[in-house]
Amino acid sequence: MSQTVVKVVFGEQAMVDFGHRLGELIVTPIVVFLEGDLGAGKTTLCRGILGAFGHRGPVKSPTYTLVEPYQFGHGVLVYHFDLYRLGDPEELEFIGIRDYLAEGVCCLVEWPERGAGMFPLPDLQVMIMAVEGGRRLNITGNTLKGEAVLASLLEVG
Repeated sequence: MSQTVVKVVFGEQAMVDFGHRLGELIVTPIVVFLEGDLGAGKTTLCRGILGAFGHRGPVKSPTYTLVEPYQFGHGVLVYHFDLYRLGDPEELEFIGIRDYLAEGVCCLVEWPERGAGMFPLPDLQVMIMAVEGGRRLNITGNTLKGEAVLASLLEVG
């Protein structure tokens, strides 16, 4: 089980728009890994996903706090993690990582490799790479839930 969809976007607004479309298809609970070099657009994609949940404001990368919570109606909670400055995956135990992975939660995780072994298999894994004039997103569904999101993404184009 593992299906991948490739999408190429050009420009910041296109990345936000794609994130919004992806966010509209997400059903919680879900874990989404966002991978790519510094400046690849991980936080920009998060801005679009959070917009689909109803967030209207700035989205900053929680590089120093490690996690930024966003509460939405109907009990939907999104945790945006940025593990770039994490020294050791075990540090996640000190912030109570298991509590963040509760039922009904969407976890968006930037730099997931820095927290290796502390998160479950991600439902969706998004690898963002710079290409001439834009970004290439390889989106992989690792679970049935992730593959359902990809199937819906293919349906809407």
